[in-house]
Amino acid sequence: MLASRAIVPKNRFCGITNPAVSKSRSGRQALGLDNTFDTARDRALLEALFKAAVEAADPLIGIKKHLPSPPKNGRTVVIGAGKGAAQMAAALESLWPEPLSGVVVTRYGYGCKTQSIEVIEAAHPMPDENGLAGAKRLFETISGLSENDLVIALICGGGSALLPAPPEGLTLQDEIVLNEMLLASGAPISAMNIVRKHLSTIKGGRLAAATKARVVSLIVSDIPGDNPAFVASGPTIPDETTRQDALEIVRQYKLALPEAALRHLNSPAADAPHPGDVVFARNSQHIIASASVSLEAAADVARSHGLEAHILSDSIEGEAREVASVHAALAREVAVRNRPFRKPVVLLSGGETTVTLRQKGGRGGRNGEFALAFAIGINGHDISALAADTDGIDGSEDNAGAFVDGRTVQRLRAAGLDPRVLLDGNDSFSGFSAIGDIFHTGPTGTNVNDFRAILVR
Repeated sequence: MLASRAIVPKNRFCGITNPAVSKSRSGRQALGLDNTFDTARDRALLEALFKAAVEAADPLIGIKKHLPSPPKNGRTVVIGAGKGAAQMAAALESLWPEPLSGVVVTRYGYGCKTQSIEVIEAAHPMPDENGLAGAKRLFETISGLSENDLVIALICGGGSALLPAPPEGLTLQDEIVLNEMLLASGAPISAMNIVRKHLSTIKGGRLAAATKARVVSLIVSDIPGDNPAFVASGPTIPDETTRQDALEIVRQYKLALPEAALRHLNSPAADAPHPGDVVFARNSQHIIASASVSLEAAADVARSHGLEAHILSDSIEGEAREVASVHAALAREVAVRNRPFRKPVVLLSGGETTVTLRQKGGRGGRNGEFALAFAIGINGHDISALAADTDGIDGSEDNAGAFVDGRTVQRLRAAGLDPRVLLDGNDSFSGFSAIGDIFHTGPTGTNVNDFRAILVR
């Protein structure tokens, strides 16, 4: 059995380092053009591609590029939310020339040391009381500011769950139920966030609307298409969607929302601020990291090892198992017929797939589900792949994703497991854990969503 080697991509602010990829071979033969089957070598290459993708999303690089000018006669206050918000705050502190204060909310275990910006840890993917308190603190931090002040909002994926702020008549438990339903529905992240922002007092631009200060939002995008208003459900950025859009999503995905939530969506109180509102006139936003940049970095690493590399898309959505079937069909076509790309080749893709839960009790996330369905589709072929979430957490467990290859199905069966039964039960983690193919990274400090790398020898 091959045990996956836990790696953690470098994060200069939390003291995280990444062990070097195996150097037992050198140059092209080490990871590139040697076409003999070698599981350890292929996984080392896939790890190197993942590491490059994460490092390209380093918040320091993006923040430095889009750093606003300090206000001439006012204060600078920082707010933020997401699984990489603490690392973003530490990066900003290292760059900002004047005093800073503020607060950001991140997931439990994802905090890191900051100098003057408070870090609150809360639950993800299900909200909790700490998140409720964190959302309140964000409002308190900016509500008394003047037009002379500057607010820098650090926003990244995970902020939707980390900032529960139910409207009047709803409770934290209602928001937990909403999140459970959305995550089990199979709806794309953009649709989920349309519903979330119309059942909230902080999302959909409402946080930014609570201050007179100018707000500059620096965003690490985990959203296919990089719409800044959809990242973390846009606490500082409004968009054009309406409560009628939210109701249509509820109908389309047959969401049995709590009665109080339905009443709210059917009332004018659910209307979110409009982007044309004068309160947003001086505000601005910048995407400082995205899947597109990260995939290009991974492609460059593959090419440096003498391999052709092609990015299929940075914004793929849909059911994880169905997306995996299409990827597997393409990989088989390359392996068998050398089309539409010639082997050896690396195929890369990103975006955010979804999982419709078919049974309760399964363990794993969308990248594990993708990997398992992909393994079934490439059984017996000389193909290897890694599917992982760039934030280091895939679904319900503590892993980023999993490795697979043309022998994964055989290893599962040898362990007494049926791959299709695991897939039907949304139980990818149990299978990959049993055969040692889980991919662990720990918190990476960023989040540009799914990363998939497929190697066809």
